[in-house]
Amino acid sequence: MELAQPVQGKPEATSRLWTKDFILLTLSNLFVYLNLQMITPALPAYVSENFDVSSFTISFVISMFALSAIATRMFAGVMVTRMKRLPLVLGGLLIFMLSTMTYYGVGSIAVIVLIRMVYGVGFGIISTTYGTIASENIPKHRIGEGMGYFGLSSSLSMAIAPMIGLWLLNDYGFGTLIFVATLLVAVVIPITFAIRLKKEQPAKPAGPIKIILMDRNALLPCLLTILLSITYGGLITFITMLGKENHIPNVGWFFLFNALAVLLVRPISGRIYDRKGHGAILPIGALMVVISMVILSFTTSLGILIVSAVCYGIGYGTLLPSLQAWAIQRAKPENRGVANGAFYNSIDFGIALGSMTLGMIALKTSYAMMFRLSSLFMILFIVIYYLSRRRHTQP
Repeated sequence: MELAQPVQGKPEATSRLWTKDFILLTLSNLFVYLNLQMITPALPAYVSENFDVSSFTISFVISMFALSAIATRMFAGVMVTRMKRLPLVLGGLLIFMLSTMTYYGVGSIAVIVLIRMVYGVGFGIISTTYGTIASENIPKHRIGEGMGYFGLSSSLSMAIAPMIGLWLLNDYGFGTLIFVATLLVAVVIPITFAIRLKKEQPAKPAGPIKIILMDRNALLPCLLTILLSITYGGLITFITMLGKENHIPNVGWFFLFNALAVLLVRPISGRIYDRKGHGAILPIGALMVVISMVILSFTTSLGILIVSAVCYGIGYGTLLPSLQAWAIQRAKPENRGVANGAFYNSIDFGIALGSMTLGMIALKTSYAMMFRLSSLFMILFIVIYYLSRRRHTQP
């Protein structure tokens, strides 16, 4: 029995996707993610060059951002449905912008750790709020397509921002990088006032605000998101080591072709999701990731690496927005903010778990075998999904 049914009937006048609010939200999300993706690959090089610290300390500095963002979303998912959106968004943007500004000129590694924590707070608020507001501005029967387009903003930043960030760092210095990253967020603040941030008045609290970690109905999509993100955590952490192990030059091409495949497949997969449900999307996407990991584990040339990247991009670009749309659909309306926060936390948690778990596997075997075994997480993805289809009938 199908878990999700395509929406019947013709779209009405209210079904327009590309409204002013949706366009400005997507543009704002792009600028925020450009800031994040420009700083993330450049910061380790800056810390290593300016502070006498170990690689473990550098990893700790980077990971504090994810931990802080995860903790913040536990609150932000509730606050987005209980508070007025404008002060919440502006507060998150100001925290994010001010913490970006303070990266430069810091003379202590402890202060950088503190900055990373504050930076994660701002990002946790913004990402949860933007995702929730975007879902509210998308017609229900186009939720898969809409979240796919909205997600393109973060995918595009993943494709171009690391190259821009490293170029600015190497050619103009860390100060210029921070100035440009700060300017990107500053531009978003006036855009915020042009966006209709809510459709309804926020719910009046019937008592003390409770921190809801998870809408039970969104648990399955979030669990599957963790399994997918484990493979991505292994990729971003260890693909360079695989290149050295197998003598493959320029493994960075993987991320470029992966991002291009994501950009191409997301609009198509979103329409299929809306018309035929997640049953037509998730198994195929998971299978493409399995194929990518197996190909990658046998890669000995740049050509095969690109084939693996395209397969992964098709799978990842198909799965991620579909899982987010599914989590939103399954959650209660009053818990959409919670579901969005839990979804983003599932990504961060899965990446961190993948980095640690697959790293231990690589120590005992090889990087090639590690990627081969990482495909088992996606096989588990498929098994869990089909078992859930047999036991549940709700969308």
